Amino acid sequence: MLVSDFLSDSAIRFPEKDFLVWRDRRITYGSMSRTADDLAAGLVDEGLVAGERVGLCMSNSPEYVLAYFGVMKAGAVVVPVSEQSTARGLAGILNNCQASMLFVDQVVLQTLPDVLSSTPSLRRVIVAAKGDIGEDGDEERIRELPPGSPAFRTLGQILTESKGKVAPCSAQEQDLAMICYTSGTTGSPKGVMLTHRNLVANAESIVKYLRLTSDDRMMVVLPFYYSYGNSLLTTHAKVGGTLDIGRNFIYPNMVLDLMLREGVTGFAGVPSTFAILLNRSAIRKYAFPMLRYLTQAGGAMSPRSAEELHRILPGTDIFIMYGQTEASARLTYLAPADFRRKAGSIGKPIPGVQITIRREDSTPCVPREVGEIVAEGDNVMKGYWGDVEGTSRVLRSDGLHTGDMAWMDEEGYIYIVGRQSEFIKSGGHRIGAKEIEEAILELPTVHEVAVVGEEDEILGESITAYVVAKERSGIDPHAIQRCCRDRLPVYMVPRKVVFMDELPKTISGKIRKNELRRVEG
Repeated sequence: MLVSDFLSDSAIRFPEKDFLVWRDRRITYGSMSRTADDLAAGLVDEGLVAGERVGLCMSNSPEYVLAYFGVMKAGAVVVPVSEQSTARGLAGILNNCQASMLFVDQVVLQTLPDVLSSTPSLRRVIVAAKGDIGEDGDEERIRELPPGSPAFRTLGQILTESKGKVAPCSAQEQDLAMICYTSGTTGSPKGVMLTHRNLVANAESIVKYLRLTSDDRMMVVLPFYYSYGNSLLTTHAKVGGTLDIGRNFIYPNMVLDLMLREGVTGFAGVPSTFAILLNRSAIRKYAFPMLRYLTQAGGAMSPRSAEELHRILPGTDIFIMYGQTEASARLTYLAPADFRRKAGSIGKPIPGVQITIRREDSTPCVPREVGEIVAEGDNVMKGYWGDVEGTSRVLRSDGLHTGDMAWMDEEGYIYIVGRQSEFIKSGGHRIGAKEIEEAILELPTVHEVAVVGEEDEILGESITAYVVAKERSGIDPHAIQRCCRDRLPVYMVPRKVVFMDELPKTISGKIRKNELRRVEG
């Protein structure tokens, strides 16, 4: 099965059912599937060859979803990129994968001149817009592009010219469907090669443990270019569910209003998403009778936040999940029934995945011994694009070496200690930042925290905590350090506490710890 078959099959079963709800637009499965077929035929007419890479630098919208399935129906490879990327970042990704075409929306147009001058592989740029480009002056920017830049087409032009045509697709399960670049929170982004089989296997597993059906409606606030957001798209397309695409999460109460109005059954977020809901929204004033479940991944949620969510939404199941882009998104989940009994755990492997905890010599750890999470399954990536050495470091004979350190209890439940790269070596101790962060988050005055190690001539590394407070009054560095002394060994108490208005994050909400190490406290 191909990823694009999810859309085609659901269009046969539910042709008039809403697939997407976005602002004042409702797009049915039948309409999206027919239009994606037209787009695939148009892309082939434009010279797109099976296996070529196509960039999608667009915000969440029906046009993004159309491009996603249209490219795959043409047998090509989707390369999603954040629409907030810098010109340098976008050009770097397009050059790395040698993309031949690029979809953009009008927001991205102004950054394109600098991109196009340094991406010789691009032959076409396709602009997605609700109306003609010239209506808001974008035509002027197109004429100002550097000589020799690729031909520009509008999405509307391609769809009009290809209406009713059919593009043959020769893609197979083992072929690449997507190159998803990692967020670069701890280093340079890597192009994760995901086949149709990888994405299909992961979607099938998630559908199974979440018990998704065509009756489910997901509130989407995560970007589709992010692997977690992409999994929302694939799973709901598979079952014939509906995606309600939210507007900017800067206004969380507007999202809550939309959830209530549309009768949303599911909500997905990363820790910062739920921190905003708990600390900067009116969620306690709402009741969501249709909300069946929440999912959380993309980093550890503090036990205090998890318990608070459970209290506010007593009739809603909460799934704590863990995964990596290299695993097409998901590797483990903690079932709602174990939410309190196994608090702090990321649960057990999802269906179709096998996980072991291994020592540095690759031998299996005994229960409660800390080692590296190693995963096997059809969802594990093919490798990193153009990086044989990087691929060989993480894809070994025993599976995907995730770089995450954890231990497993006697019942098989997994508890993460932290990333290998985030362990702090201070005064002869090897310290996991996650444990310190969880201790600080027990303070009700703390909104978010990130702990890093910084160079120290005596200790090797000293511990610094970067804290975002709900309100600055009534909290100071000494309160943070006292909290840690009450809960942790003395060598784990941060030497320095730096208050910030916001932590630096990727657009998907992950904290950029590499940037924090450059912050002057």
